[in-house]
Amino acid sequence: MKNRYIAPVLLGAGIAIALYSCGTTIPKNAKAVTNFDKSKYLGKWYEIARLDFKYEKGLNNVTAEYSLNDNGTIKVDNKGYDVKKEKWEQSIGKAKFVKTDDVGMLKVSFFGPFYAGYNVVAVEDNYKYALVVGENLKYMWILSRETTIPESIKADFLIKAREIGFEISDLVWVKHDKAN
Repeated sequence: MKNRYIAPVLLGAGIAIALYSCGTTIPKNAKAVTNFDKSKYLGKWYEIARLDFKYEKGLNNVTAEYSLNDNGTIKVDNKGYDVKKEKWEQSIGKAKFVKTDDVGMLKVSFFGPFYAGYNVVAVEDNYKYALVVGENLKYMWILSRETTIPESIKADFLIKAREIGFEISDLVWVKHDKAN
C-alpha cells in the first residue's frame, strides 16, 4: 500500500526541484533591463556593495569576471579575499539568459543543476556601473568596472534598490585594497 505513494512523491519532489532550480524569478517591484547588450556586460566587475550571504561572508576585494563559453552560456568567475583566512577564494559557475539575451534576466549556477536568479535591473549607458538583484530581497549587488563608484550613481542605485524593497542599511561596502 505504501509503495504506491513513492512514485508520486518522487515525481512531485522532482518537479519542485526543477522549478526551484530554474532561477527565473525576480523581486516583485523589480524589472530587468531591456535592450541589454551582453557583449558590453562581459568582462571584469568590482563588487562595490552587497547584501551579505554565506558564500561571500568575510570577503573583500570581490570581483566577478564574465566571459562567453563556446556553448553560448556565460562563464562566471568570482574571486574574493577572505580576510580571516588571509587567502583568495574563487568560485566558477555559468549563467544563462532566462528569456532572450537582450533582457538582463539570467540564471546562474555554481552547483550542478541548481540555478538562482541574477537580474540586472539598472546599468549605466556605457556599462560601467550596474545594479543586480537575485530572485528575492535577500540578494543584491552594486557593481563597477572600477574599485569605486561616483556618488551620484551610488545614490541613484540606492534609491532604486529601496523602491524595489531592499533594506539598504544592511549593505556591506566592499573594500578593494589587494590586487588579485
